[in-house]
Amino acid sequence: MFIFHRAPGRLGLALLFGAALSACSFLTPYRVPVVQGNVVTREQAGALRPGMSRIQVRDILGTPLLASVFHADRWDYVFTLKQQGVEPQARRVTVYFKGDVLERFEADALPSETEFVASLGRQVTPKVPVLEAAQEKLQEFPAPAPAPQAQPLPPLPASYPPLEPTAR
Repeated sequence: MFIFHRAPGRLGLALLFGAALSACSFLTPYRVPVVQGNVVTREQAGALRPGMSRIQVRDILGTPLLASVFHADRWDYVFTLKQQGVEPQARRVTVYFKGDVLERFEADALPSETEFVASLGRQVTPKVPVLEAAQEKLQEFPAPAPAPQAQPLPPLPASYPPLEPTAR
């Protein structure tokens, strides 16, 4: 019989907790932007010319994200960016070599440096609800209680006792 008296209380508490969680569903946590890989811009890809050495390509594009032992004449540069409220971005640049000389490269549509920097600052913020009450509603609220008067502090002692006992 003791168990039956507590069960409705627990059930009510669980329902109350569930209702409180569903009321907070409009809040979304902040998610940190995730940048992975090498950013290759239109200006960098425009600087590539057939006949360049591997070192020259690495100086322009950076170290490749993927350099396979099985495909020694191919470097892959992959870039992904995930931001809250913005569609994820993914770009790929593949560089092909013949020996140690650049033969050709293939790339997705690449942004300019200015476009890429501008895309980093683009964040969608959720609408904040307006928290205002009309004048009629303000009249319904009770008037604030007056603040209590501050009491003066007691006077400080003329001298303080020693921190350590005196040696005798």
